[in-house]
Amino acid sequence: MAETVLLGIDIGTSSSKGVLVTADGRVVARAIKPHETSYPHPGWVEHDAEAVWWTDFRALVSELLPAVEGRTLAGLGVSGIGPVLLPADGDGNPLRPAILYGVDTRATEQIAALTEELGADEILRRGGSALSSQAVGPKIRWLAEHEPETYRRTEMLLMCSSYLVHRLTGRYVLDHHSASQCDPLYDLAARDWSAEWAPRVAPDLPLPELAWPTEVVGHVGARAAAETGLPEGLPVTAGTVDAWAEATSVGVRKPGDVMLMYGTTMFFVQVLTDPHPHPALWGTCGAFPDTYTLAAGMATSGAVTDWLRKLVGGEFADLVEQAAQAPAGSRGLLLLPYFAGERTPIFDPDARGVLVGLTTSHGRGELYRAALEGIAYGVRHNLEAMSEAGGTAGRLVAVGGGTQGGLWTQIVSDVTGQEQQVPGETVGAAFGDALLAGIGTGAAVAPDEWNPIATTVRPNPANHDRYDAFYRHYRDLYEATVGTAHFLAAEQRAAD
Repeated sequence: MAETVLLGIDIGTSSSKGVLVTADGRVVARAIKPHETSYPHPGWVEHDAEAVWWTDFRALVSELLPAVEGRTLAGLGVSGIGPVLLPADGDGNPLRPAILYGVDTRATEQIAALTEELGADEILRRGGSALSSQAVGPKIRWLAEHEPETYRRTEMLLMCSSYLVHRLTGRYVLDHHSASQCDPLYDLAARDWSAEWAPRVAPDLPLPELAWPTEVVGHVGARAAAETGLPEGLPVTAGTVDAWAEATSVGVRKPGDVMLMYGTTMFFVQVLTDPHPHPALWGTCGAFPDTYTLAAGMATSGAVTDWLRKLVGGEFADLVEQAAQAPAGSRGLLLLPYFAGERTPIFDPDARGVLVGLTTSHGRGELYRAALEGIAYGVRHNLEAMSEAGGTAGRLVAVGGGTQGGLWTQIVSDVTGQEQQVPGETVGAAFGDALLAGIGTGAAVAPDEWNPIATTVRPNPANHDRYDAFYRHYRDLYEATVGTAHFLAAEQRAAD
């Protein structure tokens, strides 16, 4: 009998990834395709859906399909960055570049106006989250106010995963989790679009049908099969936002489990049995019908280390080695990693990066370690906010490219004082997409055993004690510099 395989494709911020996985979770083939992100104005972050999402999807499928030969392809799962806003016409053709998730901060005025109009407490109660740059609703209103002709022509509100699903199957459908990040259009308790608020925030726009990420919502059509090489009739699941697919990929499915995703941004997902709305976090539906989640996200993480590498030159491996030789505290450096504003828990799009303590004796190793430590302080800040929100403390599971090498995860454990489990497969969301497709089609064998833990990172008590003092100053540093940061952010916008 031919071996059964599943395909998972994820579209990320700076690259897209694909995997071909056996029914019991063994990776047969993998592929990656880097791409560029557009920054047309300060605070604007965009992707061209055709040039980035669909082109990457086709390239990854083309690279992976030869490995299917002699095997049976049983299903396809997709995910992508989110929540995003892609307005499209009635045929699903994009009308402008997609407006990305919380790193795009253009809708600050609309956030304030909608909060005033609908009431901050009621928004939090109904949707689980305060309005922020992560929310889709204010970006819809921004589109209506600033690009009214595009809004008039819009007949579909797509995200990355739902755009791919529509291209493949013709279905206009969105998963519940992604919909729950369309604040304030979605009612968390009802698990449905808000009959009262959706028409006010997105007037005259038909909203997509809702499904769960594991549901088979359609099959690859003839046109998509011709464009991609995929077999016509292949089952396609609804998909979801990449972070929730990534959490699924590492077994973060039980109440209390927390995923730490080390990527271009740092993202956190904690599984709950009941909603716990908190103004400093995002409360959403989970990837599965019986779960809710608390989520948090930093605006930058790997983006800061990549920026620093380009600035000082050299390879990542060399910088990591030099940073590992520097002591905890980076010989007296402290960094705020707010290089693109900050999302949770401060929700300040005008926050800016700060590096304090520089002397002429500091070198590349200390600078790079200070960046890793600054991100780790941000991790601790978010984990503390989750605890304050009532999320039951559980195990931390680390995933993503930043887990490679071990230094970054060790610093995070030292700063937080908490262990992190690292699974054997850290390819991330694409692996989770394949698993979601396997669950939805019934092809997955023992899905709870797909990705066992390979290593555990334990905190160094001496470093943790030292980092406690640095962390207190980290928390104070934002308050001490916020006025200057906001002034400089305004100057940056004026200089554009």
